[in-house]
Amino acid sequence: MEMHSSPSSVLVFILITLITVTNFITICSLPIPLVTPLQSSKQRDTKSNSKQSNKTLFTTHFFPQELDHFTFQPKSFNLFNQKYLMNSTYWNKGPGHHGPIFVYTGNEGNIEWFAENTGFMFDIAPKFGALLVFIEHRFYGESLPFGNNSYKDAESLGYLTSTQALADYAILIRSLKQNLSAEASPVVVFGGSYGGMLAAWFRLKYPHIAIGALSSSAPILQFDYIIPWSSFYDAVSQDFKDESMNCFEVIKGSWDEIITKGSTKKGLWELSKTFKACQAVQSVWSFRDWLWSSYTYTAMVDYPMPANFLMPLPAFPIQEMCRRIDVFPKGSDKIDMVIAAANVYYNYTGDQKCFQIEHKSDPHGLGGWNWQSCTEMVMPMTITNESMFPPYNWTYDDDISSCNSTYGIKPRPHWITTEYGGLRIEQVLKRYASNIIFSNGMKDPWSRGGVLKNISSSIIALVTEKGAHHLDLRFATKEDPPWLTQQRNQEIAIIQGWIDQYYQDLKDVSS
Repeated sequence: MEMHSSPSSVLVFILITLITVTNFITICSLPIPLVTPLQSSKQRDTKSNSKQSNKTLFTTHFFPQELDHFTFQPKSFNLFNQKYLMNSTYWNKGPGHHGPIFVYTGNEGNIEWFAENTGFMFDIAPKFGALLVFIEHRFYGESLPFGNNSYKDAESLGYLTSTQALADYAILIRSLKQNLSAEASPVVVFGGSYGGMLAAWFRLKYPHIAIGALSSSAPILQFDYIIPWSSFYDAVSQDFKDESMNCFEVIKGSWDEIITKGSTKKGLWELSKTFKACQAVQSVWSFRDWLWSSYTYTAMVDYPMPANFLMPLPAFPIQEMCRRIDVFPKGSDKIDMVIAAANVYYNYTGDQKCFQIEHKSDPHGLGGWNWQSCTEMVMPMTITNESMFPPYNWTYDDDISSCNSTYGIKPRPHWITTEYGGLRIEQVLKRYASNIIFSNGMKDPWSRGGVLKNISSSIIALVTEKGAHHLDLRFATKEDPPWLTQQRNQEIAIIQGWIDQYYQDLKDVSS
């Protein structure tokens, strides 16, 4: 079969923009951003269901950050403005400025979007008297080292790495504590999806700066040969199969029908009408990408309450997708059925008159993920015959070819595990690490690449059967099920323990 789109076009969180399935080789080499897709025909309001406006959620600041933390070439000392957000409403500095500082380690996009969807930190700030800081990842949002030329070529993009980003966070946090006379304040880092990976890695790399990390929906094991390469798409398929076997079979059987019908100009025109495309679609693979994306992202955010993290969606959106398929009478056109399902994701509110199937926008500034997935964030993904998606085998050679063609560089598939570990993680982290919460919901397909078992008494895995992509980090709502409230209470208790121990150690030292 000719490969025109690829299964791994996230990190949700997420990852998740829709660099989905534009061509099979591309997707294969460019994993799904861990958080968010591109919007459909017009921009949607993607703010969380917060009780506050942005003006009360945070204030905006910029920090003069060095370009390169690891060499001493003249260019290394060039500065760029790194954006960060703060909320000091509840910061209990105390007589010795000891109030805790909670830091969000920014993902692959503009930092406001992540702050607006990480309500857990705002919800618990009053209890802890915490200062909240959300730091934007270099090369995303407004934190562009070379301005509009930041994505120009590999020479500029070469400074976009996770290690540089972690060093950015460390330097900014140290400077902030000094400027606020808060040297004694304990720091806890938080993150979801790719941000969750960074939070865990930050705790491992900079334990003298952060006393602990909450790493939510972080697929830190989605590298090398640590987990089966088919895990992500096996999980998406299982989510749909668990809801309805008929739904699973209809989706599985729809791909060939779409490709066959779109193999002629007349068929493409008819499909464009059927899919309600805003413009005539030029490639049949674009229809497949559009559907493909709706399934993967809906699986990620299959929340038990209405939410608009990626798109405005109802509670249990997979259930609603499958309900729309299952109400069709036997023998109905599969293409009509899957379009009805995809409309749950793209048009649940009913305000979209047509869809930009081939001309998507990037409202959250996520373009740098292409580079990251072509360099160090190499997450191999395959698709088996048992999946509801067309079978696909990932190869490193295809990855090299795609990335070399795009950027003139060669991926380093073993760098993440060399730099941060991951192989035999239970044995390794037990010996030297502490104070990390790995939270995962098993409805989230990225959970298969996460830490799902306790490693030690202080490296805790909180796993919920019905949880989805970093659901625990969202604002609390009245629709929250008891198990979610319980999970968050566990996280609060663990973080409280870290902070109590820190203050006790501080007291012991001072006395």
